[in-house]
Amino acid sequence: MNLGATELIIVLIILLVLFGGAKLPKLARSLGRAQKEFKEGVTEGPRAEDKADEKPKDA
Repeated sequence: MNLGATELIIVLIILLVLFGGAKLPKLARSLGRAQKEFKEGVTEGPRAEDKADEKPKDA
């Protein structure tokens, strides 16, 4: 999905109308935090599996 400049401007105008100028920074900040947490979760998943495999299993 490739968005050009015109499409991005239209999306920004729609967001501005829906949420208002005061709430856009808060919305962007929360989206950034959510993206950061998602990336951390994705990278932690394989690490947690590797650590679980390394633990000795009691027989």
